Amino acid sequence: MTIAIGPGTAVTLHFALLMEDGSEVDSTFERSPASFVFGDGNLLPGVEAKLQGLTAGQQATLTLAPEDAFGQRNPANIQRMPRSQFADIELSEGLVLNFADAANTELPGVVSAIDDEQVEIDFNHPLAGQQLGFRVEILDVQVHAGDEEAGAE
Repeated sequence: MTIAIGPGTAVTLHFALLMEDGSEVDSTFERSPASFVFGDGNLLPGVEAKLQGLTAGQQATLTLAPEDAFGQRNPANIQRMPRSQFADIELSEGLVLNFADAANTELPGVVSAIDDEQVEIDFNHPLAGQQLGFRVEILDVQVHAGDEEAGAE
């Protein structure tokens, strides 16, 4: 019985995340494959939706609009802070700094501009606003334990 990727399935795959120009951002093809349970939150919902229906042995290259990947850039995620808050840090554009949000969760921000008075920090995901490619090779699709009826064709 062939099992298609969908709710109640455990999937093992190789993937490569590609920029629009074809350059690789990340890939598992030269290392161990990735595994996930459909719907467990480990993959972006837009990626899961495009994988749904694929079966073991299939290969595909998926195009991900920003909304299916890391979203559009949000101008509200760019903050200006007094330079005095960074007195002990040698600042440069592109420097990644870690901040804590209200829940004390680590939140990376990129220094995007510096002047004598203020520092501009961009909290958008670095791939926000980008159309991406997602090349996959599906290695295995199994019914996830406890979901014996899901995914069967």
